[in-house]
Amino acid sequence: MSGDDGSARRRLAALERWFTQAARDLPWRRRRTGYSALVAEAMLQQTQVARVVDRYRVFMRRFPTVKALAEASEDEVLAAWQGLGYYRRARNLHRAARSIVDEHAGRVPRDAATLQTLPGVGRYTAGAIASIAYGRPAPIVDGNVTRVLARWAGREPAAAAETWDAATRLVNLAEHPGVLNEALMELGATVCPPVSPRCEACPVARWCEARAAGTEATIPAPRVRATRTEVHHHCVLVRRASKVSLEQRPDEGLWARMWQPPTVEAASRLTDRVVRSRLALPVTGLRPVGGFVHLTTHRRVCFHVLAGTTRSRRGVWRGPGECDDLAMSNAHRRVLAMGG
Repeated sequence: MSGDDGSARRRLAALERWFTQAARDLPWRRRRTGYSALVAEAMLQQTQVARVVDRYRVFMRRFPTVKALAEASEDEVLAAWQGLGYYRRARNLHRAARSIVDEHAGRVPRDAATLQTLPGVGRYTAGAIASIAYGRPAPIVDGNVTRVLARWAGREPAAAAETWDAATRLVNLAEHPGVLNEALMELGATVCPPVSPRCEACPVARWCEARAAGTEATIPAPRVRATRTEVHHHCVLVRRASKVSLEQRPDEGLWARMWQPPTVEAASRLTDRVVRSRLALPVTGLRPVGGFVHLTTHRRVCFHVLAGTTRSRRGVWRGPGECDDLAMSNAHRRVLAMGG
């Protein structure tokens, strides 16, 4: 064993000891299975842990096994996913469950290479499942791991491949690969965040080159956030008796195939007259009832909510309490609530 390997093993052992004592009590950590890891990792992509916890519990009660998820309809899956956003992840998870049932006898694959053949499962997710659920020495690299490893090295990685190489070397040295991977993510999330790292609480600070050089606050360099595109959604609460009209969004794009009130989209604010002229239903008494702004990763969606009535019976109509089982974004549920 080389001196470098010996130092690395001491660092990893200290990190694993810290994790076993300080790890947050999260529901997917209570019973580590391939299926629970698959669901948790799908939910945790681009979503904060605090938002995932409750939705994970609801989702797992609704779909306790990969077979139950595979047999569900897309609308059922999207409804259970509600509140997490990035609904393409839910569709990919649903497709992955069906692939596991159809091609792997209902068992989540154990090795990272096979896991990457599942819809929506990339190198990171495959490594997380293989290591956490099955103890395989598969590396993971996400924002937290990248930051921790960059600070340990005291410099920015030249390329993503360098970080993957470093993670691979470490996981192959680890006694418990899954524990190491979770510990790296936990350290980055709770002790070594992008701003104001808490080096005094870090179990491996003595091995950190950035800490030694006093550069922990500047590594890695902050990323420049992309500018959001502003779009305007004119949602019309069209009523007939006690019911409201609903339509399904297109198969591609934002909130694909999810339900919403009749909506006219534009790059800028439209007049009520123009909105009425673009609706598929004839509407009378059109009036504004409010609005709000909803932010997504790439868009600033300005919602302009109007209300009106119609005698037409065309389309889908739902009464009070009849929308709970529909796949609908939180933004559109907020629109419906504005109608009283």
